[in-house]
Amino acid sequence: MVTRKKKSSLLKKLSSKYKLAIFNEQTYEEVVVLRLSRLNVFTYVGSFIILLIILVTLLIAFTSLREFIPGYPSPHERLLIVRNAQRLDSLVIEINKRDRFIRNFQAVLKGEEPEMSASPDDKVNESATAESRTQIQFSRSEQDSLFRKQVEREERFNLSVKQTPARVVALENTFFFSPIKGMVVNAFGDSKGHYGVDIVAAPGARVSAVMDGMVVFSGWTVETGYVIQLQHPNNLISIYKHNERLLKEVGQSVKAGEAIARVGNSGELTTGPHLHFELWYNGMPLNPQEYISF
Repeated sequence: MVTRKKKSSLLKKLSSKYKLAIFNEQTYEEVVVLRLSRLNVFTYVGSFIILLIILVTLLIAFTSLREFIPGYPSPHERLLIVRNAQRLDSLVIEINKRDRFIRNFQAVLKGEEPEMSASPDDKVNESATAESRTQIQFSRSEQDSLFRKQVEREERFNLSVKQTPARVVALENTFFFSPIKGMVVNAFGDSKGHYGVDIVAAPGARVSAVMDGMVVFSGWTVETGYVIQLQHPNNLISIYKHNERLLKEVGQSVKAGEAIARVGNSGELTTGPHLHFELWYNGMPLNPQEYISF
């Protein structure tokens, strides 16, 4: 009974209402009136303290204020810690290599066989790998046998030595559109590393695609300026250098005779407005004048 009375009296004290009034000193008029209880005061003060703790924690966690905490490392110190850890790992590796070299050198001097692995774990892994390799069994499936017979039958009379005439016939039957009309001032192979022809034309003249194809490169290089490269059927590649402006981007398909660039004087290896044109077949440069009339 005593404890119940104490609890009820404590609840009454906490829930008892109090009036806080602020009066005007001259007129004694009530300016502000607050009705509070001890429970409300504890609730408001506790909520304010919790909110203040949350705000301070967020400010310290997500702003640069955390650097002012004693013992918290600065960004420079954290970078040094990471670098020192990496250097320590490298030093440990180098020390292990040095110790291994010394042991192997001593073994060679004693006439013993030097160790081939850096650690016992490597030896275990090597032995396990060797055992797994010995357990591998290769078997030829029925589909593989049929495919082998088909390839052998098709390649039976194929002579790779006679691929050059076939290439010539394929290129002779191919129609190339002239990339530009002009005068050739530097022919194929006139200078070392000159794998194309230089054609003089008016600045801004239209540069056309020699065949149907796709743009595989379109961009700037220091030596040859604006360059565009097209991939054509039959492993043919055409390259257009020293352009003033490129009209196509990588991945776009072009048709024969379609405008792809404008003649310019870009790049370090140029002496005036012209087009440097190259034609490649199976990774080998061709003389464009043998197949195209400029």
